[in-house]
Amino acid sequence: MSAIQQRKRKRVVPIEEACIGCRLCEVACVTEHSRSKDPVRAFKEENPRPRPRNVLEERGHESFSLSCRHCTEPHCVDACIAGAMVRDSETGRVIHHPEKCVGCWSCVMNCPFGAIHMDRERSVIYKCDLCPERERPACVDACPNRALILIEVEE
Repeated sequence: MSAIQQRKRKRVVPIEEACIGCRLCEVACVTEHSRSKDPVRAFKEENPRPRPRNVLEERGHESFSLSCRHCTEPHCVDACIAGAMVRDSETGRVIHHPEKCVGCWSCVMNCPFGAIHMDRERSVIYKCDLCPERERPACVDACPNRALILIEVEE
C-alpha cells in the first residue's frame, strides 16, 4: 500500500492502570447490541439477552476490558473455515457474519488475545464490532475513568 493509500483505522485500547472494574463497558455493549437500546429491558426482558462483546478481565486488584483488536493480519480470519470472519479492507474492522458461522470455534482458538467468545446456545461466536452505527464505540463512551480509549492508527 502506498503512502497515499494508507488509511487510519480505529482501535479501542484498554488502559489497565485506569480501569476500576466497574463493568460499565459491558453494560454499554449489551445495551448497544440490544433490540430495545434500554439497559433495563436489555438485561431483564430480552430473550436471549445480548452478550457483551467485551469482557472485563480481573486478577486481584487489576482489571481491564478485553475486546477484539481488529488486527491488521487477523489469525481468526485465516482460521475461519466458513468465510464467516472477514477483514473489511475499507475500515480495517474484523467482521463476523453469523449467518455463515458453522460453530467450529477455530477463530476462538486462533485469536492470540482471547477476544472472541463462544455463544454455545446459538452455536456462533460473538466479538467486538466497534459499534459501526456510532462514531465512538459504546464501551469507550461509557467508561467513567477513561480506561478505554479510541485511537486511530495508520496502516
